[in-house]
Amino acid sequence: MSVLWSGNAIAIKGGLDHAGPLRIGWMRFVLGGLVTVVWAVYTKADLRIRRVEVRPLAALGLLFTVQLVFLNLGIKFTTAGHATALTVTTAIWTALLSHFFIPGDRLERGRFLGIIVAYAGVVVISIDGLRSGVDRDILIGDGLTLVSAFLLASRQIYNARLVEGIDPNKILLTQFITGTVVFVIASLIFESEPWSWAWQLWTSLAYQGIVIAGFGFIASLWLITHYFPSRLAALGLISPVSGIILAWVILGEDPTSNLWAGAVLVMVGAGLAQRRTRSREIPGPETTTERAAAD
Repeated sequence: MSVLWSGNAIAIKGGLDHAGPLRIGWMRFVLGGLVTVVWAVYTKADLRIRRVEVRPLAALGLLFTVQLVFLNLGIKFTTAGHATALTVTTAIWTALLSHFFIPGDRLERGRFLGIIVAYAGVVVISIDGLRSGVDRDILIGDGLTLVSAFLLASRQIYNARLVEGIDPNKILLTQFITGTVVFVIASLIFESEPWSWAWQLWTSLAYQGIVIAGFGFIASLWLITHYFPSRLAALGLISPVSGIILAWVILGEDPTSNLWAGAVLVMVGAGLAQRRTRSREIPGPETTTERAAAD
């Protein structure tokens, strides 16, 4: 899943040559929503929205939409390699936000050191935008991608609270429906440039909508129910490396030494920021899968 997610920025970057970021966004949501509906029907999920669920689902849908706006616009200006490396800072933002909003999830000295290391990596990556004068597009894209990573961390924490009492399929569909409506309206207002149904756009949309927004979201929810998030986060740290390699192979982006160095710093920092000392970890019931693995 980490390798697949690292290809998302590449798919978006490839599709931007044929359609605007907002138009690509709503088409991705439609495909992801269709996959989710099929999965919900297969699992016989209850998709009825209760009155108490309207407000939190609406807030989540809005947060999801804003986060994807920043991501798509960020990838438009920066490179796919930069976007993949900077998206991993979500782990850093999650550690910071958890310190304030998740009881018992304190920011210890070692985890704070990880945040400092990761931010050093962000600075190193951003140096690419300062070479040979200021490349404003790359700097703007990097900044938008960082904002998207922060919003993604906020959404994950909010999502973790919602999933305890609301069916995950309803959470996914709410995000897709809200995103589709907002992106369609925004695209009609702000995107007037011509676009074409080239095979590259179809391939990009299939990857974003079916592989990531559909299968990727469902698989991620399944993984969270079977394994501890901290263990999954550790595996997710391979995304910058696989993303840089895929951007080089597929898009022909030449990775700079700054990008490689910054990606390594971000990964190391994110790993340290996600670590928790065993004595301070909140005990909780293990899943059947983990108990079996332990045995």
